[in-house]
Amino acid sequence: MSDLQFFAIEEGGVRPEAASVSPLPIPPHITSFDGLYDGLALGVYSALRTFEHHKFLYLEHHIARTVNSMRLLGWDYQLDEARLRRALHEVCTAYPFADARVRFDVLAAPPTHLGTNSRELIALMPLKPIPPQLYETGVKVGLARDLHRERPLAKTADFAQQRRIYQVGGDIYEYLLVDEDGRLLEGTGTNFYGVRDGVLRTAGEGVLAGIARKIVLEQAAQLGIPVSLEAVTLEEIPHLQEAALSGSSRALLPVVQIGEQVVGDGRPGPICRRLLTAYNSFVAQAIKLAIA
Repeated sequence: MSDLQFFAIEEGGVRPEAASVSPLPIPPHITSFDGLYDGLALGVYSALRTFEHHKFLYLEHHIARTVNSMRLLGWDYQLDEARLRRALHEVCTAYPFADARVRFDVLAAPPTHLGTNSRELIALMPLKPIPPQLYETGVKVGLARDLHRERPLAKTADFAQQRRIYQVGGDIYEYLLVDEDGRLLEGTGTNFYGVRDGVLRTAGEGVLAGIARKIVLEQAAQLGIPVSLEAVTLEEIPHLQEAALSGSSRALLPVVQIGEQVVGDGRPGPICRRLLTAYNSFVAQAIKLAIA
């Protein structure tokens, strides 16, 4: 059985309580999600991880964001949430690895050349956890000045393809999108935060509404940490005491260097550590199966 799996969610099924999924062909040279979607009529998607093999965090919000993304594109496609949940439960339960990265897509048109008329696809690959030491040391990020989202609130698969030009490697963990006004908006696959004078800052517009971001902001409110939905600017980087990224497979990951500028004292700070602890505690209570 391959580490990378790819399925279409078909209409109907032998058993009403089960989904009907059919495996799709995977070219032998493809080892990650990106290559699976080359040549397809890209649409909208969501990417998340499993916990305890087949449990999810805020799956309802991932699905709702996908539906909203379709509305923002002007689609009238009706996503069957119950069928999607059954399909996710089925393929994740059968997946042989302890935890997985999961991506589900709704395409703009069926990939009939793959032998299916379905526009709904699911892909799985093994989850590679963030090395624990990165939460202790923090990471370095670069700047992407010529990359932007056409529709920031829509999670579209074309952006996932465009960002491939910013391949991470070496000492760069992620790249931050910078707008024409010098505002640090978000990472290529994360949301971004800066802490200045005790206030947690993150862009309130022009960015994707990340699911992990929602949790971070909720936990900040519960901890009494002041929040400002005002983006950090390039000029403010030297004045930051802390910075971080958030994402569904990353939780809250401290950032200790942006470009050539060290953030604060070059170590993860107390606000990010408190938020990470609160985030992880919340996750332990909130994960649940895709179906009741």
